[in-house]
Amino acid sequence: MASRFALARPATLLIAAACTIGAAPASAQAPAARALPESTAVILLGTGMPVPNHLAQGPATAVVAGGRLFVFDAGPGVMRQMDAAGLPYRGGAITALFLTHLHSDHTLGYPDVLLTSWVMGRRTPLRVVGPPGTRRMTERILEAWSEDIDVRTNGLERGQPGGWRADVRETGGGVVYDSAGVTIRAIPVMHGDWKHALAYRVDAPGKSVVISGDTAPCPALEQAARGVDVLIHEVYPEVRLKPEDRPGGDAWPRYMHAFHTSDRELGAIAARAQPKRLVLHHIVRMGGTDEELIAGVRAGGFTGPVTIGHDLERY
Repeated sequence: MASRFALARPATLLIAAACTIGAAPASAQAPAARALPESTAVILLGTGMPVPNHLAQGPATAVVAGGRLFVFDAGPGVMRQMDAAGLPYRGGAITALFLTHLHSDHTLGYPDVLLTSWVMGRRTPLRVVGPPGTRRMTERILEAWSEDIDVRTNGLERGQPGGWRADVRETGGGVVYDSAGVTIRAIPVMHGDWKHALAYRVDAPGKSVVISGDTAPCPALEQAARGVDVLIHEVYPEVRLKPEDRPGGDAWPRYMHAFHTSDRELGAIAARAQPKRLVLHHIVRMGGTDEELIAGVRAGGFTGPVTIGHDLERY
């Protein structure tokens, strides 16, 4: 039985050289309360892990370029972090949302992005790019909040009819956005048992950025990161990895090797790719210190600039 909360149009599965999406006409959206700069900037909206930490919200990164706002992943707190970063959130300010994979810590803020942007005045479908499964997740979210949508639309709030919708494009890799000097490419990566996980490379005026998402060491990601201005990569401290004293904890090292990248592994990747700046992000610390992480990167062979990423930092 079809849901009355169906998405804006049929899903498109983009494989390899995927089709592109263009920017929404400015006239289609209500004016944003805050202006976006034309220059390219990267903002860490959230750098945290599933373990709650008020100093590190769920994983999310904003790239501002040419007066457009691109958001990568939607961890818990993403919309409030947009406000904290001084980014606009009214009137459909987000040009497109890109999901790296569908782990809960990367998507718990997805309902917030969908619904809060609508409540704040979005009139047109939110453009969403993600791996296969994104469309199904979106449909289930909208169905779960169907009564809220009905009350806000047909009650005294007079919400924008249909503004809650999403235009979902599923991809396995390739160019997913190419408009007005900004190109965004999805790169398939290896994240353990996940059949589909992505990194993204953004090429914008004056800056190139690679966002790893969650991944074990991946040749395709390394290739995409060659010479990039900013490489934002997940990491864990190798010296802290050991079996944990909990049910199933004996498999923890095997899990980490299959799903994530150690500081030494990342150092070797960066030594070959030579990004102009390496930002450590979404860190599985296990008690590890900043000094241990940087030492691990150096032991892997990277001698360039390394930054421990914190929420709301800009590059």
